[in-house]
Amino acid sequence: MRLLMVIAILIFAMPMTGFGWAEGTNILLDPNLMCKKTRRLRGKLAEICRHDSALLKEIIINGINLGFRECEFQFRNRRWNCTVLRKSMRKILMRDSRETGFVNAITAAGVTYAVTKACTMGQLVECSCDKAHMRRNGGQPQMVTAATAEAALERQQQAAMLRQQMPLQDQHPSQRLSRMNNASTMTDIAPVEHRGGRNRRPGGRRGRHKFWDNIKFPEGQWEWGGCSDNVNFGLRHSRVFLDAKQRQRRSDLGTLVKFHNNNAGRLAIRDAMRLECKCHGLSGSCTVKTCWLKMPPFREVAGRLRDRYDSARKVTLRNDGNSFMPESPHARPANKYQLVFADESPDFCTPNSKTGALGTQGRECNVTSSGSDRCDRLCCNRGHTRRIVEEQTNCKCVFKWCCEVTCEKCLEHRAVNTCL
Repeated sequence: MRLLMVIAILIFAMPMTGFGWAEGTNILLDPNLMCKKTRRLRGKLAEICRHDSALLKEIIINGINLGFRECEFQFRNRRWNCTVLRKSMRKILMRDSRETGFVNAITAAGVTYAVTKACTMGQLVECSCDKAHMRRNGGQPQMVTAATAEAALERQQQAAMLRQQMPLQDQHPSQRLSRMNNASTMTDIAPVEHRGGRNRRPGGRRGRHKFWDNIKFPEGQWEWGGCSDNVNFGLRHSRVFLDAKQRQRRSDLGTLVKFHNNNAGRLAIRDAMRLECKCHGLSGSCTVKTCWLKMPPFREVAGRLRDRYDSARKVTLRNDGNSFMPESPHARPANKYQLVFADESPDFCTPNSKTGALGTQGRECNVTSSGSDRCDRLCCNRGHTRRIVEEQTNCKCVFKWCCEVTCEKCLEHRAVNTCL
C-alpha cells in the first residue's frame, strides 16, 4: 500500500516540475500544437486560437521559423550551430543554458517581427500600420520637430501605462477594448505587476531608457506621416503566445529565466526601430521631409542578440522564490535587455544524447580564420583533415542586350578542412 501511495505521489508531482518546459519545447518545435488543446486555453490566447487562423499562422509559423533560421545563421561557425534537428533542439530547450536563452529570445523577436511586418503589409484584418500621429491631426500628417516628436511619444507611453494600471472593471467598455487591441502606443512591455515595488523583475532601473533614445530625429521641422511599423501590436501578441501562463511551482527558476529572455528578445526589436525619411519638392529639392518609424532588417537584431548571448549573466533563485539574482555576489544584476541563464552549457565537442550535443566531428573549419570557426577551436584540438574538392562555378559571363546574361561552367579546386 505504501508503495502505491509513493508511485501516485510521483505521478502527480511530475507535471508540476516538467510541464512548463516540455510544453514550451513542443510549441517551438511544432507551432501547430499551440492551439490543439483549446480546452486548456483561457483569455486572449484562446480567442486568437479559435477565431484568428491568419494571425495564428503569421505569429507561430512564420515568426518562429524566422527565429530558428536566423539562429542557425548566427551560430553556423560555432561548436553549437543551433541545429534544428528535433531530438537535439528538444534536449537543448529542456535546460536553462545560454543556448536555451538565445533560442527563446530569437524566437520571441521573430514572432514580434513577423506580426509587425504583417500589419504594415496589410495582411491582417486585426491591425494596420501605425498612423497614431495622423489620427491626432484629423487624418493628416503633422509638422513636428525632434522635441515635439519626443514629447508626443512620451505622452503616448504615459497614457498607455495609466490604461494598463487601471483595473479592468473601472474602465469603460471601449477602454477595455483599447487596452487589449490598441495598436498605436509603444510602451514598455514588461508585465504591469513587475513595474515597481516588491514584485519588480530583477535587473535594470525602471523608466529611464526610452526606445526613442536610439532614434536620430532630423533637424528642423519635418512631417510625421507615412506608415510606421506597428511594433506594439507585434509585441503584445508575441507575449500572448510565448508567455502563456504555465503550471509551475512557486520557485520555478526556469520559467522566470524564460520569460526574461522572451522579453529581452522583444525589446531588441522595439529598441532597434529607426526613423526613415523621404524628401518631397520640385526638381529633387527637399522642401518637405516626411518621416516614419520602421524596423531594421531582422539580421541586425539577431546580431545584437548574439552579442548579448556572449555576455549573458548566470543567475540563481532568490529566497522569495519569485525572482532571481546574480550567482556571483560581486556581479551586477542583469537588466531587462540582457540574456540570463541558470545552467552551464554542455560540452559541444563530443556527441551527448542527454544534453543534445551533436559534436563537431565532420564539421568544416577554416585554418586561416581567427574566429570561432578556426580549426583548432572548432575541432576542440582533435585535429582536422584536408582534401581538395572540385566545384562547378559560373564563369566568363557575358551580358547580351537587352536582358540576358550567359555564363560558362568552370571547374574550380577548393581546399576543404574537416574536423576529426
